[in-house]
Amino acid sequence: MAKMKAVQVSKAGGPFEVVERDVPQPGPGQIRVKVAACGICHSDALTRGGHYPGLTLPRIPGHEVAGRIDALGAGVTQWKEGDRVGIGWHGGHCFTCNACRRGLFINCEKGLVTGINFDGGYAEYLVAPQEAAARIPADMKDTDAAPLMCAGITTYNSLRNIGARPGDTVAVQGIGGLGHLGIQFAARMGFRTVAISRGRDKEELARQLGAHEYVDTEKETLGEGLKKLGGADVILATAPNAEAIAAAVDGLKARGKLLIVAAAHDASQITTMYLISGRTIQGWPSGSAIDSEDTMAFSALTRVRPTTELFKLEQAEEAFNKVMQNKVRFRAVLTM
Repeated sequence: MAKMKAVQVSKAGGPFEVVERDVPQPGPGQIRVKVAACGICHSDALTRGGHYPGLTLPRIPGHEVAGRIDALGAGVTQWKEGDRVGIGWHGGHCFTCNACRRGLFINCEKGLVTGINFDGGYAEYLVAPQEAAARIPADMKDTDAAPLMCAGITTYNSLRNIGARPGDTVAVQGIGGLGHLGIQFAARMGFRTVAISRGRDKEELARQLGAHEYVDTEKETLGEGLKKLGGADVILATAPNAEAIAAAVDGLKARGKLLIVAAAHDASQITTMYLISGRTIQGWPSGSAIDSEDTMAFSALTRVRPTTELFKLEQAEEAFNKVMQNKVRFRAVLTM
């Protein structure tokens, strides 16, 4: 049996372990991907900590996968060996539950999560259901495609579905792993894009990413800054800070929308009077494989790219710790 190098979690809360595993074989309806790159996401802490319901250990994390199909299971007709594909958070669906019957695959009652329900991309190979794969554009590097499978799809898919129109004011709270992509997407979609962060030193970067305006929360509150600009039609909350998310509502127009894509662990306290005028608060999951494919296609077309730091697979522990300490600018990617 052929062997591969992988990084796994064997004990909840324990360190990542570099191990040798048998190369997995695809079953019916599955594909095997030779991994070229895998991004590290804050959500990988769910696997490392053993927090996700139903998780069994040992488990290989990783749901920002880019690679090439090298083996097909029985019944796979959509893909062929050699196809370049990405595998994201949404790792497959049942096709038969009520959500799937309505086309809401991301809300499948039996939906699979890559790196949680089955082994993910911190390895030289992974096996996934064929419906989890998204085609990578020919001119996109694997190390650029990988972060788009989570951070990219989450920001792009939420913005394109929120109902904002070209010319509307869209503010992006936070310039980090999600925010630096959200600013690029918002600007390329034709929105008047406002970047929100702390400190004047972030303004130059924000404008390089495409922001038309910048609000420095070191000098004024988020709400005050946005009110000076006429208020926001949409605020994309990308930083998991409960206090900042709650404060964002004050910067919305009367019927503006607060769009939350970063989960804060603490509860947010929002004054309900803000909602009487028609302001709304909405969360957004990432999306299914076709949404990932759309994300990469749009990124290739408009030159949206993540800013990445690259690490070898054996450096997964170091890379993960840097991500959790917010010391990466802006996405950490493992290469094989």
